[in-house]
Amino acid sequence: MTTIAIQLDEKLQHGDVETAREVTRLVAQIIELADHDSLDLMRSRAVEQEVLDTIDGGQAEAR
Repeated sequence: MTTIAIQLDEKLQHGDVETAREVTRLVAQIIELADHDSLDLMRSRAVEQEVLDTIDGGQAEAR
């Protein structure tokens, strides 16, 4: 098991039950997407935020 998997497992065992369920659901979704080679098609939130910040910055300059 990788270090990140061990850390995640420890956190999930000792954390909030509802948060653990949500994290488990999200990790399962990521694994499923990886199995279907779909991860490269998804936009990351960071990239989306960067685009929105760029758009907002351009609109502020236009005013």
